[in-house]
Amino acid sequence: MPRHPDPLRKPQLLGEILDYLLDKSLASVSFRTIAQALGFSTYTLVYHFGTRDQLLSEIVAAVSTRATVIEEFMDSAPNTLERYFEGLEESWEWTLIPRNRQLQRLEFEAALIEAIEPGTHTFSRSLFDTWLRIGSTALASLGIEPAAAEVESRLVVDTFYGIQYDFVLNGDVAPATRAFEEAMRLHRARIDALLPETVSR
Repeated sequence: MPRHPDPLRKPQLLGEILDYLLDKSLASVSFRTIAQALGFSTYTLVYHFGTRDQLLSEIVAAVSTRATVIEEFMDSAPNTLERYFEGLEESWEWTLIPRNRQLQRLEFEAALIEAIEPGTHTFSRSLFDTWLRIGSTALASLGIEPAAAEVESRLVVDTFYGIQYDFVLNGDVAPATRAFEEAMRLHRARIDALLPETVSR
């Protein structure tokens, strides 16, 4: 009977792989190169991840864990406009951590791979849909009409990704943060205009 992958070993392997990739490209990912660099056999990777595509999916899922963290943050207290914007600020603070800037770079690279191979990978689109759902659900729960909440969520997610791209590419904290703060000011003005008068702000 075949053994099942060790559930404790797999997260450890992913952590080591992410550390290895912080200054490398996803295009360089292969079982052979990772095994040679980290000092274990290709069999270990096949055993825990199956295929290269499955490994890529696991890498991007590990990179993108902040979506879960932010969703839990939003759900951990009564839903208010302040809570909504605190969630966006938490996500931006995550971006500014030097290690996370490199993880975000890997996330962007994964999205480009997916654009070329849409039938092979779905992780980046799924992550994008998760961000849209988190935002639109939060806004709709505040009393904004669902269709308008969906539009506003897409607008802020697209803007957020654009500012993250700026930071990943240029590495300049101050101008990227100023752009984020201005985007949030404009976003708040739009949301204020859509909220019912009775909503807690």
